[in-house]
Amino acid sequence: MSDARLQTRNLGKQYGDRWAVADVTLDFDEGIHGLLGPNGAGKSTLMRMVTTLTDPTTGTVRWDGVDVTTSPDAVRSVLGYLPQSFGAYPELTVEEFLEYVATLRGLDRETASARVEEQLAVTNLTDVRAERIGTFSGGMRRRVGIAQALINDPELLIVDEPTVGLDPEERVRFRNVLSATAEDRVVILSTHIVPDVEATANTVALLNDGTLVTHTDPESLVDHVAGDVYRATVSRAELDDLREGVRVSRTVQRADGVEVRFLADDPPTEDAEPVPPTLEDAYLARIDGREGL
Repeated sequence: MSDARLQTRNLGKQYGDRWAVADVTLDFDEGIHGLLGPNGAGKSTLMRMVTTLTDPTTGTVRWDGVDVTTSPDAVRSVLGYLPQSFGAYPELTVEEFLEYVATLRGLDRETASARVEEQLAVTNLTDVRAERIGTFSGGMRRRVGIAQALINDPELLIVDEPTVGLDPEERVRFRNVLSATAEDRVVILSTHIVPDVEATANTVALLNDGTLVTHTDPESLVDHVAGDVYRATVSRAELDDLREGVRVSRTVQRADGVEVRFLADDPPTEDAEPVPPTLEDAYLARIDGREGL
């Protein structure tokens, strides 16, 4: 039996005749772990079972060896969670809401005050601390959600699509926050945005159609497609033909045509040149069902 802090064993959730998650076994220790997959892959359902918000149909979740299905407080007491659909009291100010969350988490007044100040600074919300959440944009509300997830200095931090609605600068800030806080806690970053995982994660668990495709380190996942990634500049008509035979991972419009990055066993055009693979290339390859890892 693994001694990892967070363990799932044969975890599954069935809705009617459909399995949203099926037979997922994972081990997570301290560090950042990317849970990566397309929309509808089952990531949010998996996270809801880990956080005890949803009971599994099959399997178990253990935190420090304790089955949280039967003893949910074992994980709830150490959990920070930002769900994909984050709701806050719109009539409260940012500061009031964070103080309220700190109280719910059982923090004493002095500790709560210090944690609120810290998270306001970390999420760049200090200047708007007195403004009501109901006046905020989606990106601003997302920042409030990140702050509340960190308010109790959790041992297990789970964030579901945390950078949706954030501008590029805020996304970088959030990645830095995750990296700075992950040394002594388990962090699970659930997302379909590959660069967020590429910039932060120690391991990547790839989920597709509710099943676990692979769980490995990013370097091993990238090595899987070494030698199978190419770049070429083609016309728009050639691009349409190219899409019929290979997996196109990126296109950029240029003055002399379209620069295409694609996955293929062999170069399909005369001027195609091999390029180093990225995590996004590896992700697309595995979603397409390429054998390996």
